[in-house]
Amino acid sequence: MLSVPLAGGIVLALAVGTLLQPLILRLLRAAAVLDIPSERSSHSTPIPRGGGVGVAAAAGLALLLNEHARSIAVPLLFFAAIGLLEDLRGVPIRSRLLLQLLAGVGTALVLVPGGQALYVHVLLVLALAAWLTSYVNAFNFMDGINGISAVHAILGGVVYAVLGVLTDLPLLTAAGSLIAAASLTFLPWNAWVARVFLGDVGSYALGGALATIAAYAVVRGTPPEAAVAPLALYLADTGWTLLCRIRNGEAWYHPHRHHAYQRLTDGGWSHQRVTVATAVAGAAVAACLVAASFSGPITRAALDATALAILAAYLAAPGWLAAQRRQPSSEGRTIHARTVSSTSR
Repeated sequence: MLSVPLAGGIVLALAVGTLLQPLILRLLRAAAVLDIPSERSSHSTPIPRGGGVGVAAAAGLALLLNEHARSIAVPLLFFAAIGLLEDLRGVPIRSRLLLQLLAGVGTALVLVPGGQALYVHVLLVLALAAWLTSYVNAFNFMDGINGISAVHAILGGVVYAVLGVLTDLPLLTAAGSLIAAASLTFLPWNAWVARVFLGDVGSYALGGALATIAAYAVVRGTPPEAAVAPLALYLADTGWTLLCRIRNGEAWYHPHRHHAYQRLTDGGWSHQRVTVATAVAGAAVAACLVAASFSGPITRAALDATALAILAAYLAAPGWLAAQRRQPSSEGRTIHARTVSSTSR
């Protein structure tokens, strides 16, 4: 059941995000903070970037005021600050990575419980920092078309809210609900016609918060498959794309348009269609993985296999779309050849 403080926090996040966004857009335009189209862009005209300031502020304030979830506000705001610096001034890749790792280490020091040998504690902190940094960048890489990251943050928030109820972890329920509410306020500005982009400030903040919630869930005993359930699609797209680029001998660290969602838009699907498709696939995968973690061995294996099959189908979808686009022209040439043959006879 939704508590009164949490309900108030949701209303606060919705109100702050809604009220801030038009003001932030005017400030970004006045300061000429624009995303200039490049070879990996899915837009053709300069668009203000940094709209995630409103999302981060709304989520951060609501999280800070919630007794269960305020610890999630710290990494969210730390990663948001790094992203804002990148949006406003630009930060060299190595410096940016170092800042992300430092934010990850700081978060990990709070999350990792004591009681282990020192070297075990250090390894756990470093592993968690690497996880946070990796997912922040994965979320950022996937934030390339209208609405996709706001929708996935909403999905992640809802899944974690439900998971918190199922596992009796109030932090998951509170943090998930507040992040979903704050992310919802960005959709009117980006889902259909992109008037502003989240920018690194938004993608870093949301990615950092979701990754921290997942890590907290694992530390508190939640099965890993359930903890990463709403993040699985972004992880699969980013991980598979990276592996393919390395296998093909490409400079994997350079900008590109090889993600599955980018290839779907290049194949003719609209931004909205791809966003909906990824959301449906992500929700199906999350449902399977969460259900699997509360099931017996046989059912669990079947649900995990179903989730993997959905992810595989998503990754293969651009190839299927390309084959379909080639098929009509082939059929057309066949029909034309038959017509010419019949006429000649």
